Amino acid sequence: MTTNSGMSSHCCLWITLILLSASVATAHNLDDVDIPKLRMSRPEFLRDPARTVQASVAKDFMTFFYNQTLDHFNYRPESYTAFNQRYVVNSKYWGGSDSSAPIFAFLGAEAPIDGDIASVGFLTDNAAKFRALLVYIEHRFYGESIPYGMTLDKAIGDADTRGYFSSAQALADYAEILIYLKQELKAKHSPIIVFGGSYGGMLASWFRLKYPHVALGALASSAPILYFDDIVPQDAYFSVVAKGFLESSSSCHQTIRRSWKEIDRVASEPHGLTKLSKTFKTCSPLQSSSELKKYLKFLYQSAAQYNDPSTQPLKLMCDAINGASPGISLLRKIFAGLVAISGNLTCYVNSPASGTFAQTLLGWSWQTCSEMVIPIGITRNTMFPPKPFNLNSFSNACKSKFGVAPRPHWVTTYFGGHDIKLILQRFASNIIFSNGLQDPFSSGGVLKNISSTVVAIYTTKGSHTLDILGAKESDPDWLVEQR
Repeated sequence: MTTNSGMSSHCCLWITLILLSASVATAHNLDDVDIPKLRMSRPEFLRDPARTVQASVAKDFMTFFYNQTLDHFNYRPESYTAFNQRYVVNSKYWGGSDSSAPIFAFLGAEAPIDGDIASVGFLTDNAAKFRALLVYIEHRFYGESIPYGMTLDKAIGDADTRGYFSSAQALADYAEILIYLKQELKAKHSPIIVFGGSYGGMLASWFRLKYPHVALGALASSAPILYFDDIVPQDAYFSVVAKGFLESSSSCHQTIRRSWKEIDRVASEPHGLTKLSKTFKTCSPLQSSSELKKYLKFLYQSAAQYNDPSTQPLKLMCDAINGASPGISLLRKIFAGLVAISGNLTCYVNSPASGTFAQTLLGWSWQTCSEMVIPIGITRNTMFPPKPFNLNSFSNACKSKFGVAPRPHWVTTYFGGHDIKLILQRFASNIIFSNGLQDPFSSGGVLKNISSTVVAIYTTKGSHTLDILGAKESDPDWLVEQR
């Protein structure tokens, strides 16, 4: 584990969790643009069952619904409309209000809260030690917390309703629920610590800054709060992906690099897309070579971002690519890598989205088209063809889909980000930013201590939100120390 003071330290389809870049210069439809997404749960085929919260623990959780205010910031009649917001409580370990035992609150992000309860073992692993009450709050418009009892499709399709879908409203939701719980439990002196991973990690850090009277501290895991408004270079994310493959295997890295032109070459031949569809066993015939390249890019991102020590998907993929028969074609090698981490499936590439992935895809597309404009692109990269982020293109696609243009400067206006050390030194405290440098998102994270109480902890070999997953006896020493 490492801090800047020199201390030694440090469900779904797989695409549900990947951050993508937005950049097609001529796109006027979101289907043609890669939409940035953030989620912390591992792709199903990369999950380590040993890190899942066991059923014996899960039975200790109780589900509640809070009568939540629709609009916290206006006083129009419709602002007072209420909706049911789900939160889940585990009181098994709590020392009680008389002992001033803490409340650990996990802030849900762009998915139903169920997945977080199953995967975030860090809270249950530490609850007994601190005698903490555990609370998990679902983000508005996800899971069972959608206003007016709508489906997400209908809520997003209604311009008046989706206007209440924002990070500021979500933070106010969390504050209202937590204040209510302390009152109900007569826990006036129980300090609240908020936790979150990925987008949820950003929310946790912002919550501490915006609601210091509610939360005493925050742990923000893999929170790329600096990947806004050109604070970091747009190609930082993909540079980390390429670096990971290069360090794992230079020959694998080069094979992937050469494959992009080969895909286009085959696609340009008579019946070329049919050939590619057969080579990659697609679930439906490919409509373009970009469809295949987009899928493969997602897959490489996934392997790099979730390169956990227990599963090592990046090594698994490269071993398969390098270990293919000598006479096999370049694209067959790529397919071998695909199968190695995806498993033996009936088909690949373009299977339809469903379940929680479909909800995340739809909800996050609105969030990125409104305020969460994360300008990730590919400029000069050693493994991927260029695809720079183009704000005009992205704006056109958002206006075509939702009738509104994104506000790329709003996050830094409302939450800050520029000159973060100077600003946070003035007033912030009790925030831990935790990252793993193998995670491409770490390129937009806080990696240096800001003050003695706003600290950065990172591990060289860590991956996306690995630190807040459940602990295992086989965890390496560097991960144990980070936790």
